[in-house]
Amino acid sequence: MTEVTFTINNLWILIATMMVFIMHLGFASLEAGLVQQKNTVNILFKNVIILCIGLLTYYVSGFNLMYPGAEYAGGIIGFSGFGLNLPDGAAGLSEYADRKYAYYTDFIFQAMFAATCASIVSGAVAERIKLMPFLVFVFLFVSICYPITGMWKWGGGWLNELGFVDFAGSALVHSVGGWGALAAIILLGARTGKYTEKGVRPIPGHNMPLATIGVFLLWFGWFGFNGGSVLSADPGAVALVFVTTCLGAASGALTTFMVSYWRFKSLDHSMVLNGILGGLVGITAGADSFTPGSAIIVGAIAGAIIPFSVVLFDKLKLDDPVGATSVHLVCGIWGTLAVGIFGSGNFLTQLLGVVVIGAFTFTFAFVVLYIIKKAVGLRVTEDMERRGLDITEHEMGAYQNIDRGNFAMAVAK
Repeated sequence: MTEVTFTINNLWILIATMMVFIMHLGFASLEAGLVQQKNTVNILFKNVIILCIGLLTYYVSGFNLMYPGAEYAGGIIGFSGFGLNLPDGAAGLSEYADRKYAYYTDFIFQAMFAATCASIVSGAVAERIKLMPFLVFVFLFVSICYPITGMWKWGGGWLNELGFVDFAGSALVHSVGGWGALAAIILLGARTGKYTEKGVRPIPGHNMPLATIGVFLLWFGWFGFNGGSVLSADPGAVALVFVTTCLGAASGALTTFMVSYWRFKSLDHSMVLNGILGGLVGITAGADSFTPGSAIIVGAIAGAIIPFSVVLFDKLKLDDPVGATSVHLVCGIWGTLAVGIFGSGNFLTQLLGVVVIGAFTFTFAFVVLYIIKKAVGLRVTEDMERRGLDITEHEMGAYQNIDRGNFAMAVAK
């Protein structure tokens, strides 16, 4: 490989890293738009801190837990030390990773994925979780749980040896975040007044323009999320991934629109936004191996699943304000299995991967959150929930020119 090719490959992965970074602004905007106005600052705060915790914990231990080295290939867990261990000279640059990209490039691209996984949980537990216990959970989830399951495939572990396929993380990023979110909302309980004797009471988000901006930022960032996962600037491979990613998102939105209108007789904009994301999550595991036609089918099925999934979670009284469990968990499972139908994987191996990743992640998250709940509590008081977390935890409002009077009255109470 020439120096020019190495430089182009490396540059593309760094550009993709910046695009994945923008996804965190997308998550923050989407989640802020889909919560009530009184909890806007809180959800923005969590998304900012999650990114910072994710980057630092992945530096301290996550990277070397997820990529412990060839001597652990085929194993369940391994660890090659704390911090970053840059190989000397060319071994850390042009001779690293089959001469495709540099050591530091590898770290920063993967670190963005780690932080993304934790962002998925923040929306599902919005409007009623204590901030500090949640951040403790994020620290443990990103530094231990996420890199262990990631090692099983991307670090050369036992699932990789079996032939499990997850190109860019339908299972290893999205379903892992979704399983963590599911454990959290089970232990946390629903928002006050969400489920009544008369049925489900909708609690709409306060800012649909902001949520829409968030989804478009996520869609944009997904080109880096999937396109960067080619791990080179190969023009054919990157172009295919761009096409399958885009087609999956578009078909997901359309089928969510049609199914939700048929099911509810309403044109729910938030449902369509989640349809886009569901299509993106579904396509991610096989974006490099799906044909454009199969990408449309995979995205369409993901989008069609979402309205039914939302109804199911509500029937189970599992309150998810932003639909993260439907988008990231359910569509992540579907996308992983779809590789065994339309892509390059074996269906039974894909199913095994779904089961073991789900079992480990859910158990880890449930145990950690249960211990935190018993030790210091997970949920804010009913009064704090009623007044809003912006005021009660952050002592500020998101829109000072609009709700200054409401803020003053709430503080006075």
